[in-house]
Amino acid sequence: MRVLPVGEEALLVEVASDDEAQALHAELLRRRAEGSLSVREIVPAARTVLLDGLADPARLSSELTAAEVPPAPPHGREVVEIPVRYDGPDLADVAAHWGVPEREVPRIHAGTEFRVAFCGFAPGFGYLTGLPPRYDVPRRATPRTAVPAGAVALAGSYTGVYPRSSPGGWQLIGTTDTVLWDHARVPAALLAPGTRVRFVPIGAAA
Repeated sequence: MRVLPVGEEALLVEVASDDEAQALHAELLRRRAEGSLSVREIVPAARTVLLDGLADPARLSSELTAAEVPPAPPHGREVVEIPVRYDGPDLADVAAHWGVPEREVPRIHAGTEFRVAFCGFAPGFGYLTGLPPRYDVPRRATPRTAVPAGAVALAGSYTGVYPRSSPGGWQLIGTTDTVLWDHARVPAALLAPGTRVRFVPIGAAA
């Protein structure tokens, strides 16, 4: 673990893996909830956690540097279910990369419980982990200029759902009508770091 100062009130904590970042994020949230950590924002990413709004960042930096990342707590949140039609244009390419028949991709993907590791790229976009490393897939060699809202996609070790139309290079395996970002909803984002997610096949793949 490496702890770096960011300005006068923030720290950036670097760890070795996605799993460690998720575990550290969960531990920091726990400490804030119990009142032993005073911090304004805790923002996880792939292998970092940013803490902003610290009264004494130097003291916390010393504590974190001397500590080990605790194991992640059991998943306690309710599962968000996202109905999906496995009709994406890259389904055959993903099946070929996995070395399975095309019909197996929905079964494998929908049979996995995911967890939101962190959010970014666009409001409401969550980077979901859960698939074993053997199912990692590369990004497309040529990104699309427009990916439709609701596209369910894979890249590297992550699954994501595009909350709005945007360019993108992820492999598209399905579509959903679920709204990921809604200004009228509180909170606006359906997914947040730590959220458990399952994809439920509908239509021909169900």
